[in-house]
Amino acid sequence: MSQSAVVRDTRRSARRLARLWRRSLRFRTLLITLALTSIAVLVTCVAMALAVQNNLWEARKDQALNDARRAVDSVQSAVYSADTQGNRTALLGLMGDVNSRLSSVSSAQMVAAFPIGNGTAQAAPPGFLRGGFTEDLVTDQMHQRVIKDDTKQWWQPVALHDADGSQHAGIIVGQQLKIPEAGAYELYIAYDLADTEQTLVLVQSSLLIAGSVLVALIGLIAWFSLRSVVQPITEAAETSARFAGGDFDVRLPVRGQDELATLGRSFNAMANSIEAQIKELGELSLVQQRFVSDVSHELRTPLTTIRLAAEMLNDQRDEFDPTTARTAELLQTQVHRFDTLLADLLEISRYDAGSVQLETEATSLTHLAEDLVDDMRPLAEAHDTELRFVAPGGHTPVDLDPRRVRRILRNLIGNAIEHGEGRPVVITVDSNQNAVAVGVRDSGMGMSAPDAERVFDRFWRADPSRRRTIGGTGLGLSIARGDARLHRGTLAVWSELGVGTNFVLTLPRGAGPLDGASPIPLEAAEPIDEIGVITAPVTQLADSARPHPQEEHS
Repeated sequence: MSQSAVVRDTRRSARRLARLWRRSLRFRTLLITLALTSIAVLVTCVAMALAVQNNLWEARKDQALNDARRAVDSVQSAVYSADTQGNRTALLGLMGDVNSRLSSVSSAQMVAAFPIGNGTAQAAPPGFLRGGFTEDLVTDQMHQRVIKDDTKQWWQPVALHDADGSQHAGIIVGQQLKIPEAGAYELYIAYDLADTEQTLVLVQSSLLIAGSVLVALIGLIAWFSLRSVVQPITEAAETSARFAGGDFDVRLPVRGQDELATLGRSFNAMANSIEAQIKELGELSLVQQRFVSDVSHELRTPLTTIRLAAEMLNDQRDEFDPTTARTAELLQTQVHRFDTLLADLLEISRYDAGSVQLETEATSLTHLAEDLVDDMRPLAEAHDTELRFVAPGGHTPVDLDPRRVRRILRNLIGNAIEHGEGRPVVITVDSNQNAVAVGVRDSGMGMSAPDAERVFDRFWRADPSRRRTIGGTGLGLSIARGDARLHRGTLAVWSELGVGTNFVLTLPRGAGPLDGASPIPLEAAEPIDEIGVITAPVTQLADSARPHPQEEHS
């Protein structure tokens, strides 16, 4: 496997662990428990190992010192009781007896004796080495201390070597041995601590195994404990998600009398209450929808009769006196408004009932918007408002319902003319690889942020005291947003007091939902006065200007 593949796998594993850390309470708690437990067990085991090592070393050292003291005292007593009379042969025999006695009294096999100053007599025997003892085991500092002080016992740790070259710990104990008529000798006894090392290794291994088993057991216990606690929480989360998704019959299983059982009973009681309220609201909504639909249908027939009578009276108003003529004109206007309100109420009831369907066909959004702008130009001229049409994109046909999109744009342009304060209104059509969009922007009075959030509510008006000049039922923007959502699109608004308002309708090109940003920004940076006057017709634009690169791929 290459190094890049290893790095890639490592990063993938790290991301997977990070994601698991963020999403799993059980994994996070278990990992923290194991980490803290491992640290505690490690500290405990290290402390115990150090204490055992120190105790073993102290005990073995004291044992070696006592053994050496006992051996030297025994040899020294034997030497003082011997009578050599300065005879070298007798002294050599005495030195052999010393060597033999040390072997029998001491537990150590490595012994050495070195004369101090070559003895005090010419007949002084030489020293000896036994059991593999070498002179280089004794340091100069040890030599000096033994020679300088004949009353103390000295010791030092050393590294002893076996015949196979292995190395292990040892301790050398040294003091002076005085032989009459021969002088003083440095006597060293080396003790092998290999058995102590083996004991220490055994203890440390046992502590390591016991600590590992303890961590594993604690992790297993923590996992089972967490499972018993987290499993009900997971069930509660899954049940809540199913309940939020519309499965109102789902409930939490209740086991026992503990806190989790109390949580389950509380959740089930809440679910029962919410289910009852939702059913009640659903029934009320159905009654309301049915009432609106029935009333709208029932009012159709008498309203048609009234509208015909109002039109007849309005056609003959010139024959009436001024007061009656004005009354006939007002009657005609209000009957028309009432007819529009009934149509909107019927449309809203269809949306509420979920019975609205699209009748799509391949349509150029640019051509559709341009035709509608031409149709509404007389209304704009009546309000001294200039309509500016800009279409850098949106020429390629997309599947949409022309009637509903035209209704959306008619409502947006009409509102812009109504609230534009006689200033220009800019209609922009643009597109990208994923969507087509229409923006309707005015520079009128604008709205505050709270008002902009409620602008799509039914029967809501930002300024109820303001007299409408174009009509309207208060349902137009709500229906427009419903038409946009029916196309899997969006209808968004940006507005600021004293600056103006911008509505952006965005529709997807394909059959899927919207993906990415709208081709038209919601909050335009360019002032409306800097946007050029009405563009040339679309047919001329298509011949003289190349489409956007995004449209070449559409």
